[in-house]
Amino acid sequence: MPENPVPEDLVTIASGALTARVHPLGAELWSLRDAQGREFMTDADPAFWTGHAPLLFPIVGALAGDRYRIDGDTFTLPRHGFARRMPFELAARDDDRVTFRLTDSAATCAVYPFAFVLEMAFVVDGATLRMTATVSNPGARPLPFAFGYHPAFAWPLPGGAAKAAHRVVFERDEPAALRVLDAASGLVAPEPRATPVKGRELALSPDLFAADALIWDDLASRALCYGADGGSWLDIAFPDTPMLGLWQKPGANYLCIEPWQGHADAVGFAGDFRERPGMVLLPPGERRHFRMDVTVRAA
Repeated sequence: MPENPVPEDLVTIASGALTARVHPLGAELWSLRDAQGREFMTDADPAFWTGHAPLLFPIVGALAGDRYRIDGDTFTLPRHGFARRMPFELAARDDDRVTFRLTDSAATCAVYPFAFVLEMAFVVDGATLRMTATVSNPGARPLPFAFGYHPAFAWPLPGGAAKAAHRVVFERDEPAALRVLDAASGLVAPEPRATPVKGRELALSPDLFAADALIWDDLASRALCYGADGGSWLDIAFPDTPMLGLWQKPGANYLCIEPWQGHADAVGFAGDFRERPGMVLLPPGERRHFRMDVTVRAA
């Protein structure tokens, strides 16, 4: 299959060990390669999903009927919000780091009536890519929002290990039941599902995602490892997000590892926007950071 065309306006940052490329549209990470040129991100095969690593703001997941209610008014937002489809301003750049910025506009206020600043910083430090999203509230009232990362990493990772040998190893035991999505609505189903995690380890198989994403809404861990013995590993830390989604379209060559602050509406939810699961109410003049570090341990 021919490779997807690479946009000309990708911004490249690098260290001696790692090179990252970011698209200004959505401030989306497109590529993460080691010094040997091996790609650790998705192949973006259009037969499955062409996304790479969209940023989820000001919601994570779907709204019931794609609508939300706040202060007696009703607004419409698509799944995962609007940030992933909007051009970000290039705010700062150096050889090993870049920061993008998105601010409220007439277009955003039509669907989300709040002043905000969303900055997305990428720093390559040796074999680690450090990503930090900062949400600021320049307005006069509390800013309600959710935020999530949605990077799609190669599955299998480069290095020669078989796809079936890959696993996720959590920082802590994860015995809690999972949430899954209702197939008809895309909302969180009311019945939890027994976890497939054994202690700290999740053996990966496409069958896990037959009903869409696996969702941890009360995760004990704030870090995990993803990879396979005899191949490469990714060490992933997400200290500021209490929820996690894992997802792929079965058969694709990627695994999405998605630290979240917030998730989709539950089936039957009809409350105020501020009452959605995991919503942040950011006071005027304050800011909130969400960090995700990815360290490559190449085979």
